[in-house]
Amino acid sequence: MIITIDKKEVEAKKSDTILMAAKRAGIYIPSLCHHDALEDAGVCRLCMVEVNHAYWNSPKMVTACEYKVEPGLIVKTSTPDVDKSRRISIDLLLAKVPGSAVLLKISQKISLKPLVISKDSHEADNNKGSSCISCYLCTRVCQKMGCNAISMVSRGVDKRADAPYSVAPDSCTGCGACALICPVDYIKVTDTDNTRTIWNRDFDLVKCEVCGKGFMTEKYRDYAVNNRDLSADYYTKCPECKRAETAAKFSSIGVLKG
Repeated sequence: MIITIDKKEVEAKKSDTILMAAKRAGIYIPSLCHHDALEDAGVCRLCMVEVNHAYWNSPKMVTACEYKVEPGLIVKTSTPDVDKSRRISIDLLLAKVPGSAVLLKISQKISLKPLVISKDSHEADNNKGSSCISCYLCTRVCQKMGCNAISMVSRGVDKRADAPYSVAPDSCTGCGACALICPVDYIKVTDTDNTRTIWNRDFDLVKCEVCGKGFMTEKYRDYAVNNRDLSADYYTKCPECKRAETAAKFSSIGVLKG
């Protein structure tokens, strides 16, 4: 089907959201809480757009990550009301995470100067932020992984992602997906030679039999063996060594030779 985004005709699939169709067409719509591997929640409100139809009486504002496309849909990614909504959202987020490089970069890309900028914002490149912005990405990916080890707790400015009593429960495998997906570096994970520390709990690491590097927790390895169609032998080597062995194998049979 054809929809119109910023006066440009865009080919969209029936299953697309506005955000998906826009991304495929190279049209930028800001978003913090969207991830292709997860269902959308419309939490951050940065992807607000204006939608209209030729037969509608007036346009309305919707979240692009949740709104499904329909034939003849007319979308505007920047209007006075849309820009005002995004500026309020960015200011509220910056109030929690002053100087966030991610938020300031989004502001620059959509040409909106935030009203709330901390005195340390000039150091944004070195300050990813330390406070939770309640985007729910971490809790959603944890649920997707089948662990449900963390959730959102408290209210208002104190609302944040956390584990029960701030310590990872038994259901946590220490996979680190929550920290990896967090856009503002709120969730801390530290790896040493033998252990990974996350949510105030230490997890023993599996060491690569080739290079000796710890690359995943033993608990996640055990979880994966029991819940995936792969044997324990699959998890004896780190991804880097696997890629190197594959490249060497292909090279030896001439696949990678010019």
